[in-house]
Amino acid sequence: MSNQLNPVRVLVIGCGNMGASHAIAYHNTPGFEIVGLVSRGKSKEVLNARMGANYPLFDDMDSAMAATKPDAVCISTYPDTHERFAVQAFEAGCHVFIEKPVADSVEGAERVVAASKKANKKLVVGYILRHHPSWEKFIELTGQLGKPLVMRMNLNQQSDGAMWTLHRNLMSSLSPIVDCGVHYIDVMCQMTRSKPVQVYAIGARLTDEIPADNYNYGQLQIRFEDGSVGWYEAGWGPMVSETAYFVKDVFGPKGSVSIVAKDAGGAGKSASIESHSKTESILFHHADLDKDEKFAKKDILINLEDEPDHQELCNREQRYFLKSILENLDLTAHGDDAVNSLRIAFACDESVKTGQVVSLI
Repeated sequence: MSNQLNPVRVLVIGCGNMGASHAIAYHNTPGFEIVGLVSRGKSKEVLNARMGANYPLFDDMDSAMAATKPDAVCISTYPDTHERFAVQAFEAGCHVFIEKPVADSVEGAERVVAASKKANKKLVVGYILRHHPSWEKFIELTGQLGKPLVMRMNLNQQSDGAMWTLHRNLMSSLSPIVDCGVHYIDVMCQMTRSKPVQVYAIGARLTDEIPADNYNYGQLQIRFEDGSVGWYEAGWGPMVSETAYFVKDVFGPKGSVSIVAKDAGGAGKSASIESHSKTESILFHHADLDKDEKFAKKDILINLEDEPDHQELCNREQRYFLKSILENLDLTAHGDDAVNSLRIAFACDESVKTGQVVSLI
């Protein structure tokens, strides 16, 4: 019997920015059937109206799980609930798609991965850049630069209104360099395929509106076993500068590769979720010199034709989730990578708070 006749019945928990995007993906993807939307507030009603749908609505996971008995659960809530919701879903025999980070601690993430293995169910983590053809190309091209690599990345967000509310809420449990940094740490690990050995990080608390032990600006540095080094910075809030807030740049002995996002990196776009995944073009620079020590090759600007918007990236993530279920994909490496990137991010968090270099070996 075809999958069209046996759709994967999915319960959506969390109906904010990412939860809404994932729900829309399920709504429009043959092979999925939404059995319920869960949120504490009115976002589920707003989402139902946005999709022109009439899906069952629930205020909490327990009642939703009991009523719907889903095949899969999508978790897009705040990070401090991820572990509890994911483990509960696995114990109920569900596959799980979960927004990054997997949990709000390394130990919690390990427990989530263990629960997925015990239940023999799929765990897909929302590393959205892994589904972006331009980022796949970016990572591929860095393989032509030789070793070691120097990786420079940031995403600072000048936020007000609803985005500042979102950022404040996120910072009740995590810092920007943990919440966002896991994406770019994951990218650095893919680029080097080398073991991270040491991290150092700094941070600053620029507002009294977040917990006393947290910070809304952070910058991390990673040393890899192969000699590669990378840094990432992230700041959230109404005080954050939009100058040079979007940097995605890698160089090695043979040249450099850079994402050049003239529109997405333009003024007033730093808090736009839609712009965060845009790449637009990649600049490839060759380091080769001629006999006069002038550059022997011209820079190449690669204009990217397959440039999915944020919703299409979420669609692709969910198609991958469906594929992993239907084709029984081995996701062991996927889960291990998610835990590894979080382990590195939390080591950076420790470095901010202690002022010390943290060894990872």
